[in-house]
Amino acid sequence: MTNGFLFINKPSGPTSHDIVDELRRITGIKKIGHAGTLDPFASGLLIVAVGREATRQISHFAKMDKTYIAKLHLGATSDTYDRTGKLLITSARGGSAFGGNCELLITDKKIEEILKKFIGQQKQIPPMYSAKKVNGKKLYELARRGIEVERKPVDINIHYIKLLDFITPPTPSYIKRGDNDVAHYLIIETRVSSGTYIRSLAHDIGQALGCGAYLEELERTEIGNYKLENAVDINKLALKNWHNYLFQL
Repeated sequence: MTNGFLFINKPSGPTSHDIVDELRRITGIKKIGHAGTLDPFASGLLIVAVGREATRQISHFAKMDKTYIAKLHLGATSDTYDRTGKLLITSARGGSAFGGNCELLITDKKIEEILKKFIGQQKQIPPMYSAKKVNGKKLYELARRGIEVERKPVDINIHYIKLLDFITPPTPSYIKRGDNDVAHYLIIETRVSSGTYIRSLAHDIGQALGCGAYLEELERTEIGNYKLENAVDINKLALKNWHNYLFQL
């Protein structure tokens, strides 16, 4: 059997296409595609179609909801909305929980109140650093040239956001400019509709908190009802055993 799907536990670092190339090398099969890109810095569940028949079925996964665990770095923003971009420290010394640029004293209760505001059907503007195309051009290609274009908002649905942890440094209790060792972090779990950008969600949450935020880490744990716990590390696959991990629709 050379047609089917693999659940891959993608590590942080390689692109989704890198994973496809590695699987082509392992399996000897050229017709391989993935169902839903993960950014290079992100990790988690990547569903890969192996063989011509399977790649024709990739659309089966296209509109499925996805679940993520995200770590948000508070007190700074990024032009890419994640840790790979150009960072701008938004907090200053003194004044409030995150410095003079933040009017809100941040507590678990305040965070949960703000997170609730992001739940439900809404429109989201795709970030400039994304693979979405406008007039045939990928947005990230334009962004790298310093060009920003108008993007139409898209309909998304955020089913829930759970606050898993709010990490604060023991001392000092305020974010200080340029001191990453005293950064504050939010760790959330969220389930969203297809096409939702978690980077944009992280940025928007930071704006609502009044201190700025960018996406530090991202792990995809579910696509539809398919779970990361059933995925395999790619370094465990070889020519003699990869067939054992195939599943069929």
